[in-house]
Amino acid sequence: MRATYFLQRLSQLLIVIFCVTFGCSLLLQLIPVSPAEILLPVGSPEERALLTKEIGLDRGPIGYYVKWLSEFVRGDFGDIYYSGGREAVSSRLVVAFPRSLWLMLYTQIVALAAAIALGVWSAYRVGRRADKVISNVLFVFSSIPGFAIALVLVLIIGVRLQWLPTLDYQPYSAGVWEHFKHMIMPVLSLSVGLIASYTRLLRADMIATLREDYITMAASKGLSDRRILWRHAFRPSSVTLFTSAALNMGGLIGGAIVIETIFATYGVGFEVFAAISGRQYIALQSLVGLISIFYVVFNVIVDFAVGFVDPRTRDRRVNK
Repeated sequence: MRATYFLQRLSQLLIVIFCVTFGCSLLLQLIPVSPAEILLPVGSPEERALLTKEIGLDRGPIGYYVKWLSEFVRGDFGDIYYSGGREAVSSRLVVAFPRSLWLMLYTQIVALAAAIALGVWSAYRVGRRADKVISNVLFVFSSIPGFAIALVLVLIIGVRLQWLPTLDYQPYSAGVWEHFKHMIMPVLSLSVGLIASYTRLLRADMIATLREDYITMAASKGLSDRRILWRHAFRPSSVTLFTSAALNMGGLIGGAIVIETIFATYGVGFEVFAAISGRQYIALQSLVGLISIFYVVFNVIVDFAVGFVDPRTRDRRVNK
């Protein structure tokens, strides 16, 4: 049964990726101007015709998609065209992808860690002063966009106090502390809003779980509050939290476009922005395809992880 469920999830993953990439391919066909004219605005008719044939746009929608897909699975994501030459998208992704991956990973870790602590404590102290303070503060932070938080951090921490650098990205090879110094403010800018959202979700689920009969029974047996909260209440209450974290990856990618521009980290989000502003539609299609793969795979991983956090959900899915 588990093998069947795994195959079902894999087939769903492939269907979603196909729909996203094929939809982008069809949108490219609907552009009123030939993409060759956009990519080579000063090129001759012969050069544009050669580019159209090279890209595969002369093969029709299906033929173009088959050609693009065959190159995509081989790691050929197309080229970025500019005056005087071209550059492979893959060469930029080698630099950009690790930056975005670390940024999103750190953001989710910080957001989940803070939200779990605040959500559990707020649910435990529901209706009391601590719960009201946490709820009101998080409500305020949830209404502030990430780029505004980023600008405030740059102004106060980066410029006035000069505690952290405001621009650029440093890999681990430059030193662990140097790497984290350049990531702290971008991560905080993205994670504050997520902390508010995640905490409110976990708090609501924890409050409902703490009213269950088995929690009352556990308390009557003399179990400590800590054991009840973390062992008996948190696990079944965390399903919605982790599902929301998986679904928020799409919004996180979109939010990272602005944050990467502000802090000049130049990850995948910035490459998407550059492709849109430069009308590099072939590169944009490949970037959207990669983002969709990453998004779907992350959701599948979280789906399986939720089964280990709360075995009841795993058993329900397997027995369907």
